[in-house]
Amino acid sequence: MAYFQLRMSLLLLTSPTSLAVLLLSFFQGWAGVDAITFTFTNRCADTVWPGLLSGSGTPPLETTGFALSPGSSRSIYAPPGWSGRFWGRSGCDFSSSGKGSCATGDCGSGEIECHGAGATPPATLAEFTLDGADGKDFYDVSLVDGYNLPMLVQAAVADCPDTGCLVDLNERCPSELRAGDGRACRSACEAFGRPDYCCNGAYGNPDTCHPSQYSQLFKSACPKSYSYAYDDATSTFTCNHTDYTITFCPRSSPSSGNSKNGSRRPSHEQLEDDVWLASLKASSGAGTMITASWLVSVVFQAIFAIAVVILLSQQEHPVLLS
Repeated sequence: MAYFQLRMSLLLLTSPTSLAVLLLSFFQGWAGVDAITFTFTNRCADTVWPGLLSGSGTPPLETTGFALSPGSSRSIYAPPGWSGRFWGRSGCDFSSSGKGSCATGDCGSGEIECHGAGATPPATLAEFTLDGADGKDFYDVSLVDGYNLPMLVQAAVADCPDTGCLVDLNERCPSELRAGDGRACRSACEAFGRPDYCCNGAYGNPDTCHPSQYSQLFKSACPKSYSYAYDDATSTFTCNHTDYTITFCPRSSPSSGNSKNGSRRPSHEQLEDDVWLASLKASSGAGTMITASWLVSVVFQAIFAIAVVILLSQQEHPVLLS
């Protein structure tokens, strides 16, 4: 089908008017590709295996999991309107064929790729909703599902705040919350399953669910991170459509009151959509089709552009001026 479309496009090039229309369509198509760049950097002493999960109804990204050696970085691109979460897996053992598992943050796929599966708690999570309410990006770092690795999120725009948890909570984790041979720290909800810790049942609203002694321990160590389900006011941040860096084991910490990129808190209006608190499910087959279609469109446009350049170079006079 793509080959037939290419042949038809080349035939239309014999008409200057058609060529002009096709070129205009081509450049309009590229203008609509306005992806956000997520750059993952590993400053840990050991390899980290980031996991990536797209929210329900948004297309999956180019990968759902990969290895990131110490000191290395990798950029991933997300389309406008994307939402999802990132985390780091540690203590992983994968064979040369990519089969294996991780001591913390494992997604249960048995492979380096997570294939639409989320992190097994406990895990430090970075959560994003791009182009949300009022066209803003919403982002946070959450310890609601526990903690396994220090993490820093930074926006490329200078006046957007940093957020994250840079303290090694594994060192100060209470014995009753320790997991993964001391490589992770569970949340009180996971450890005890009590409704008041999990903010469910009779405690399923902000009026009845309050910080516990355990969530307060997380909050005191990492004041900009989510410590329990209704910890919105000091833990959710917004920025206008920009790129982001997610650093594991960062060397510097944003203070609770003044980060190098600013420290403003979101207003109540900015907090009206708490989409990042909802469960992020594996993307449906429709989401996969959306991404595949988008990629095919970009590839086809590139091929078409090359064909135009070749044909124009063979003309004695520019066809658009004839």
